[in-house]
Amino acid sequence: MDIEHQLTFGPLLDENGNLAEAGYAFSLVKEYDRKKIKGLVSRIKEWDYYYIGNRDYGVALTVADNSYMWLVSVTFFDFINKKEITSSPMGFFSFGKLNMPSTSNTGDVLFQKKNFSFIFRHENNGRHLMVSMNKFGKEKVKFATDLFLTETNKDSMVIATPFEKAKHFYYNQKINLLKAKGFVKVGNQTYDFNDSYGVLDWGRGIWTYKNTWYWSSMNSIYNGERIGWNLGYGFGDTSKASENMFFYRDRAYKLKDVKFNIPEKNEKFDYLSPWSITSLSGDINVIFKPVLDRHSDSNVLLIRSYQHQVFGLFTGNIKINGEEVHFENVPGFAERVYNRW
Repeated sequence: MDIEHQLTFGPLLDENGNLAEAGYAFSLVKEYDRKKIKGLVSRIKEWDYYYIGNRDYGVALTVADNSYMWLVSVTFFDFINKKEITSSPMGFFSFGKLNMPSTSNTGDVLFQKKNFSFIFRHENNGRHLMVSMNKFGKEKVKFATDLFLTETNKDSMVIATPFEKAKHFYYNQKINLLKAKGFVKVGNQTYDFNDSYGVLDWGRGIWTYKNTWYWSSMNSIYNGERIGWNLGYGFGDTSKASENMFFYRDRAYKLKDVKFNIPEKNEKFDYLSPWSITSLSGDINVIFKPVLDRHSDSNVLLIRSYQHQVFGLFTGNIKINGEEVHFENVPGFAERVYNRW
């Protein structure tokens, strides 16, 4: 990939339901409209996923409308004790009833049932995440979070990716370096998240049935400077652009190729041994030391999701505009996910 294409303003899809333009941008320049999709309604997938964390604790919050099924999910991460707790209620045949916003800039997510409430609201030039769950984890404790997120960088990672199959596409935005204020409460224990940063993974599209993706997100402070990235690959036609972007100080820098080198043991991936993350261009040279592997394998009839979301510490160098940025032991995660969905 020598030349990447930067998206221009306009509708996301053409009259046939295919991407009008493939490429990357630093904001949502393309207009997503669910009504303009020409593919099977049952294949439409829309989600908002937030991860907020620091060296000691983290929380992941998901609301997803996958048309034939809906999913909400909470995961609390305790990196000190290397434990995680997850609850993921789901149901069937939502077909857009969750009313997921057509842009991340406006519109709120509100989904409530008897035992949970997910509210993602735009307030006071930020995002207010209010989530509660009455029966969280195996011990069925109460979970609650009240987090306010503020954007610290005007740029974000946006990519419009086509698949080889007609009328299939993925429109994605990652908003990195969201500064958090607030708390997470698990049972009787309250955790302070005021020293935390996070990311929003905003996704809309029609996916093909089988996919494998690799994704890494880092959002933190190092030597007094905001530092983060979005790295990923593995699905769709990325000939027009990758989703790789580095955020440093107050700017975003486009990166090209990336590869996650996951060690193997007995012909299987050894997710808890150190990884390396590299690029053909030499702009990326990073070692990832895992701390906790959030592994799940959901297999129900024709649907399967096999996930290894691995949290740990990154040390290495990123080259941007001739400058080499060095960092050590910065927290974040890298994952490998296989889906039949």
